[in-house]
Amino acid sequence: MNHSKLSKIIGLLFLTIGTKAWAQDVQLFVIEPFPLEITYNKTVNLIFPYALKSVDKGSRDILAQKAKGVENILQVKAAINDFQQTNLTVITSDGKLYSFVVNYCQEPSQLNIELIKIPDASKPADAVLEKEPNEEFLKNTSQHASEQQNILGKIKDSSHKARLSLSGLYVNSEVIFYRLRLDNRSNISYNIESLRFFISDRKRVKRTATQQTEINPLYVRGDTSIIQANKSHEFVFALSKFTIADAKQLTIQLMEKNGGRHLSLKVPNKTILRAKPINKS
Repeated sequence: MNHSKLSKIIGLLFLTIGTKAWAQDVQLFVIEPFPLEITYNKTVNLIFPYALKSVDKGSRDILAQKAKGVENILQVKAAINDFQQTNLTVITSDGKLYSFVVNYCQEPSQLNIELIKIPDASKPADAVLEKEPNEEFLKNTSQHASEQQNILGKIKDSSHKARLSLSGLYVNSEVIFYRLRLDNRSNISYNIESLRFFISDRKRVKRTATQQTEINPLYVRGDTSIIQANKSHEFVFALSKFTIADAKQLTIQLMEKNGGRHLSLKVPNKTILRAKPINKS
């Protein structure tokens, strides 16, 4: 057997082994499309369990738009009569994909279709559309974080009757939820210019530049730009899970717009490690 034939045989052998190994690590789940009939002179309303995030039309022969004033209703109708079969793809804020095969029908049998979410552990494909936590998870878990009892209070900063405090720190899956409370006990409203999270060195050596790594929240509950006079407000910021080195700290910086009541919280790693699991009961 010459060297060329031997190399081809060895190559095919490795290709076969590699293909089998790859196949063992991957499972294929098929999402069956729903049949959908639409017409030219009537609108079909698709009612989803969560807000619409993305809509893709397979053809310009169909029209699709989000209903005014709501986030979870898609209105669909034909742009022309007797179009060829096409498809429609919708992704909702919980990360689920809905697929439709669309056909023209002069008199559709259904004009209002509601898609009801039914929990089913046998359908893992629902959860594989996004690697990042989906919007509905962040929204619901932030709500639970806002309802937990205060477990912190020592980390705070005050300036001229404005006080910022870290009142809760919770973890769920790959996300940590920071609950902040801003008290404005003055007769002047507090306008927020920015609220930032960044990691920096705990101690700065003279003539050495401070390195800062800013962290962008995945979701903010209770977002607002102003705290009225003699009022309080709570925020919940969802950040991707992380820990920091002992020589560094998490800084939460609040800046007042057209004012000088700037506030800053220093959160050490040991506090982050004490984040509590969120109790949803």
